[in-house]
Amino acid sequence: MSIARFSPFELVLLQSRSQVDTATLLLLAWVLVNRQPITDGQRRRRLAQVTAQFRHGHELGSVMDIAQSQDLQAIQLASEVLRKECTQERSLSIMHQAIALATDDGTLSLANHYILRFLADLLGVTPETLSTLFKELTGEALKGPEDISTEAYWRRHDPQYYERKAQEAAEKEQAQARAEEAERQQQAQRQEREQEKQRRRQEREEKARAKRERAQQEKAHRRQQKQQDSQQRHRDDQRHQHHEQRYKQYKQRPHAPPDRTSRALAVLGLTQGANRSDIRRAYRRMAQLHHPDRFFSESEQQVALASARFQRIKNAYDYLMQTYR
Repeated sequence: MSIARFSPFELVLLQSRSQVDTATLLLLAWVLVNRQPITDGQRRRRLAQVTAQFRHGHELGSVMDIAQSQDLQAIQLASEVLRKECTQERSLSIMHQAIALATDDGTLSLANHYILRFLADLLGVTPETLSTLFKELTGEALKGPEDISTEAYWRRHDPQYYERKAQEAAEKEQAQARAEEAERQQQAQRQEREQEKQRRRQEREEKARAKRERAQQEKAHRRQQKQQDSQQRHRDDQRHQHHEQRYKQYKQRPHAPPDRTSRALAVLGLTQGANRSDIRRAYRRMAQLHHPDRFFSESEQQVALASARFQRIKNAYDYLMQTYR
């Protein structure tokens, strides 16, 4: 089987000449580790003195390292070895050694108080016997462990308890104030972001509304322009139809022989190429010259001739005005 499968304490047990001695050594080292602060050298020397008669056959350093690491699995394994192999006489001896190591400096640490009671229960030593052994070795009765949750304990063991508590309360209050300030700042930032978001949303809505209005105006303008264009086309169509109708009427009207126009122009003293204005001026001139009223003092024959000439002028004028459109 591979060595890597075993824990450090299991390897120590496998190499030990006496597993009971090795298990006892670990538990006593555990007591030393939980004493008031002493150096590693002092711990090893004291442990060597107490366990000088042990037959484990290995160095103390490896066991001390395991105890200092607070390896609970190793402590549990050592406890199982002692519970199976340890006699009553050996149990009392181990308790004697544990009490001696725990109270060398005249005080019993809170941790060792519980460790001694644990060892007594493990080795089958009654509380009364434990109290008797403790009083024989220390001259003092074994008192119950103090409740570390009370203020009285910390006032005795920690003179700066209230000062530290006040400092902790002040730090807690400061931390709470900082947290509240940070929360206020975050809230303000959230409000600013929300306001900025709302402002941008309003801008987008206004732009969209303006765009819709422009589109509606352009649509209305196009519709109006379309209506105007339609009306203009309708008027143009009507004018075109009117011109077409007049042209058809003109085309359908009977035309005089070409020589009649020439004769009519000749009556007014005009030639081909004259326009309506020329015809009108010529008619006025000829009418003034040949009007019958100018010959009222003449003979009846002269008046009749003047009337005939005027009628020819009038007929020529009427014909030409109808012809020259």
